Amino acid sequence: MKKISPLTVTVGAAAALGLVLTAAPAHADTAVDEPSSFTSAFTVLATPDTVVNNDGVAAPGEPGAAGTFSFRVNSDLDIICYDIELTGVTGDYQSPARTATHIHQADAGKPGPPRIAFPNPAPIGDGPRTSSGCMQGPFTTGVLVDGVDTGTGFTLAQLEANPAGFSADSHTASFAAGVVRGQLTQVPVGGIDTGAGGTAAESSALGAGTGIAAGVAALLAATGVVLRLRRRASTR
Repeated sequence: MKKISPLTVTVGAAAALGLVLTAAPAHADTAVDEPSSFTSAFTVLATPDTVVNNDGVAAPGEPGAAGTFSFRVNSDLDIICYDIELTGVTGDYQSPARTATHIHQADAGKPGPPRIAFPNPAPIGDGPRTSSGCMQGPFTTGVLVDGVDTGTGFTLAQLEANPAGFSADSHTASFAAGVVRGQLTQVPVGGIDTGAGGTAAESSALGAGTGIAAGVAALLAATGVVLRLRRRASTR
């Protein structure tokens, strides 16, 4: 593996993570096929007005930008499947982590360390940027704190235990603290109460016909953002 020299972390990039950071060699987490069932599901409506800096002070992202993050989790297998779309985002990505798109362990209005680094939505340009797939732990971020990667020891069971304590975001060169950000909100898996399980086929109708899903859809419609849940085949 090619050795990567340490990065000089900008103040803005460090503020985005709320940590004193050094860069680590990139490690690709294991890309896997979609599992046959999920134990939970989450959605994020990410907006520029919720971004904060290292002190928890508002550091707004790009005006007019928005993001939708859809996560399906099988905590027994430590697999997370993701569908991410960014709109209104301009410029290149930038982060001291190995990618610029993350789940952070951070309460609303608070900074916190990245726990999972996702492939950055693409392509870079004027249109929507998207990223989809599934990853299996152990997770790495490429960010070291006291010599330990911030993904070390993190499991998806921790996310399921306190989803509101996690946020999703993405970072660009012009908005190093975050271009958009939002907290995780738990939603049903295939019309079954989250945590009761569900099949990959059922997940295509994530929350359809349920009051919770209707509430989420209404929220997204009210803000002019459409949550697009893309279902990949359960077998490839």
